[in-house]
Amino acid sequence: MFYTYIMASQRNGMLYTGSTDDLPKRVFNHQQGAGSAFTARYNVTRLVWFESHETRHAAFRRERQIKEWRRAWKLHLIEEKNPDWRDLSDELNNLLGF
Repeated sequence: MFYTYIMASQRNGMLYTGSTDDLPKRVFNHQQGAGSAFTARYNVTRLVWFESHETRHAAFRRERQIKEWRRAWKLHLIEEKNPDWRDLSDELNNLLGF
């Protein structure tokens, strides 16, 4: 399984969109400041949205699509499934069925 995800610094804060085949590990890396220079610099550590894909290509294509969107569309995407901007990393294993 592959994932497209959005991390945030806080509600309506800085956003980072990415894709991966190991979401728990990637989120952990971001939270430790090792995910990317951008997330480390702006303290983007909260997983606020993700979706699964069958292929790496599909996850990457969705990442690129979301990165092209206006900020308002990204906020709407997050708030559709996570209106309180909860950090989903706390419940990630349960959400993924581990």
